[in-house]
Amino acid sequence: MNHSIYSADRTTHLKIVVVALVAGIAVAGLGISARLNADTGYTQTAKVMKAGKPVVVTSSETPLVR
Repeated sequence: MNHSIYSADRTTHLKIVVVALVAGIAVAGLGISARLNADTGYTQTAKVMKAGKPVVVTSSETPLVR
């Protein structure tokens, strides 16, 4: 029984890495499946806008200093 990760042998380190990898894959899989199944209609669509005639915007207002 090793109570420290520093004094653990190679198989203990391998077990820790495998458990962490499986847990990470499980969390990622649950996140992806929850994301794909929760289609609530909030999808975004791109709309194409055609350019119209050129417009000139001018302003003759002078700034007022008070």
